[in-house]
Amino acid sequence: QVQLVESGGGLVQAGGSLRLSCAASGRTFSAYAMGWFRQAPGKEREFVVGISWSGGSTYYADSVKGRFTISRDNARIKNTVYLQMNSVKPEDTAVYYCAASASGTYYGGSYYLYDYWGQGTQVTVSS
Repeated sequence: QVQLVESGGGLVQAGGSLRLSCAASGRTFSAYAMGWFRQAPGKEREFVVGISWSGGSTYYADSVKGRFTISRDNARIKNTVYLQMNSVKPEDTAVYYCAASASGTYYGGSYYLYDYWGQGTQVTVSS
């Protein structure tokens, strides 16, 4: 069982930066692949980026490639995955969710293959 808590959301101007964190409880965090998704009002949930259990492999949506960076710290004292958001755009406005996949090797865009979800954190980008 993994519990996920996102933080770091807020209001940022276009072109600015923001770093989201997702803190995980549970002793097996390092075994899980992790992903970030987002959902804007009136739109479907959208995959943003995923990272393998080791952090050695990542997969980005085209819409954020080159602007966002995912990383993770598997040290038990941290158990956190990060999303560094640079050069943000108004279209990045959404609620951002982190998710954990018990299959440590799946970190793709199919949300139904993730087993645990956080409550989300709001990111608003002003133009």
